[in-house]
Amino acid sequence: MLADTGSVAVGSEATVELGYTLNMRVLGVDCGSEYTGYGVVEEFETGQHRRLVCCASGAIRLKPRDPMALKLQQIFSSLSAIILEHQPRAVAIEDVFYAVNVKSALKLGQVRGVAMLAASWAGLEVAEYSPLSIKSAVVGYGKAEKTQVQQMVMRLLNLPSPPQPADAADALAIAICHIHTTATLKGYQTASS
Repeated sequence: MLADTGSVAVGSEATVELGYTLNMRVLGVDCGSEYTGYGVVEEFETGQHRRLVCCASGAIRLKPRDPMALKLQQIFSSLSAIILEHQPRAVAIEDVFYAVNVKSALKLGQVRGVAMLAASWAGLEVAEYSPLSIKSAVVGYGKAEKTQVQQMVMRLLNLPSPPQPADAADALAIAICHIHTTATLKGYQTASS
């Protein structure tokens, strides 16, 4: 499977030829009861240089009138298929936030639970990040606007335009946050050893 980065093709076959080694592949999930965004991001490194590549992104669109049980089944099936196809090493999702509407918060909690189940079912670890830490990792400012996040995701992944829909951009941001956080923790552990 090759992912088109806009300038060179990068994938399992091309990595050896170009001298890149795959460091990490992460599935980011932006949970929602109408649209659940997903984004698969790979980090490659060669020597001192690291680069991020978008492998896949999109949104699982759910019908508003479908019963919640059917929506949850569709999310589980879709995420399981994405995991099977792209073989990420980890799954990252947005942490629980407090909503004014209790009913919406409960639905979101159910979707998050199903996303965690799909990851766990595949034997993957799940990392959770607050909206503040996601924005800080991607934009450098925890209170950044959605458009700023989209623009930075576009730049970090070298995409020709901001990812659409916004749920996909958010999911890519979550995956990028996990990659950056993991790299920071590795650096900290290496420095303290």
